Amino acid sequence: MKKWIRNITIIALIFVFITAFSSSYSSLNIDNLTYVLAIGIDLASNNELEVSFQFSNPLPAESSASEKSTPIINTVTASSLSKAINLVNGYQPRQLNLSHCKIIVFSEEIAQRGISDEIYTLINDTQVRPSSNIVVSKCNAKDYLEQTNPEIENLISRYYEIFADSSRYTGHMPNATIGDFLNSLICNTCEPHAILGGINSNNGTNDSSVQGENNVENIGVAVFNNDQLVGELNSYDTICFLNLRNEVDRFLISIPDPFDSNETLDIYVTPKSNLKIKIDTSSSPYIDIKCDFTAQIYSMSNNSKYLSDNVLDTISNSCNSYLENMFLEYLYKTSKEFKSDINGFGNFAAKNFLTISEFENYDWLNKYKDSFFNVEINTSVKSGMLILET
Repeated sequence: MKKWIRNITIIALIFVFITAFSSSYSSLNIDNLTYVLAIGIDLASNNELEVSFQFSNPLPAESSASEKSTPIINTVTASSLSKAINLVNGYQPRQLNLSHCKIIVFSEEIAQRGISDEIYTLINDTQVRPSSNIVVSKCNAKDYLEQTNPEIENLISRYYEIFADSSRYTGHMPNATIGDFLNSLICNTCEPHAILGGINSNNGTNDSSVQGENNVENIGVAVFNNDQLVGELNSYDTICFLNLRNEVDRFLISIPDPFDSNETLDIYVTPKSNLKIKIDTSSSPYIDIKCDFTAQIYSMSNNSKYLSDNVLDTISNSCNSYLENMFLEYLYKTSKEFKSDINGFGNFAAKNFLTISEFENYDWLNKYKDSFFNVEINTSVKSGMLILET
């Protein structure tokens, strides 16, 4: 009898579990979900949002390996991002899922208005990953998504995963995520930033000399003051920005040839790890920066003068002067023109105060615009890598 009762109990428990979870399983089954790869947010009329959702369009099973999938874009106008998501859920036969969303694109127009509402809405959604990149587009966000056509990657989702990796070996764009944006938005030691993107020069919104099937190009930094876009940094400014954050492994610059005023030298520069930043907050901020680099001459001619130590010392000094001017121009642009500490110098300034309240009373983010800078660069330039190794 006891065995019979135990078997009945087990069967009842199994029945309860099946009943409780069958509905959730059917609704969250992968076959019932539509995965969003990217979101584009534009400003519509009446101060509403025009939100574009980009989905993957799986290739048929019989497709060849070289075939590309063509993404699908649905666009809706709504008073908020959450309402836009709800409206598309009603339009799509499958439930939207944002766990694979790799990129959120804001148009310049809406970024200038302020994007804190959209940032908080996205972060509040547990499906959105903090590692999703943020792009501010110089064209409409919808156009940015439509013109994204990676040449090498067959899957656009793969392109979105890796496109920001070039920040490490070019220094021309940051790897800016929604998680970093939120952290900068709520802290009192730095300001937010995003990737600057747009359609390339063939279509007139981004100045580019690169031509190809992919009409979208990402070069530079979108600078924010609180949640509002206040300025843009070019590729050389971005090199400075990433160096001061220790987020670039190497970069290429062209400096004047000290031996020929009509020529330039391409120099491949590698930062050393001993970046030093000191800040005096006794009055207006005085920020002292010391950077060490190693470098190789990248553009070579048949002239053997570049093998001489004296010549290389002269080129090193020329490189130092060039980089110091480049860094100073960048720093005064962020402080005087944009009034935005996107490099987080406030983290170094905070060390000068004994308590949090003392630092808060100093009002760093407002004081940053009054900063003065001193930059010292020490570069050791060597001749080309191939010549050194032979």
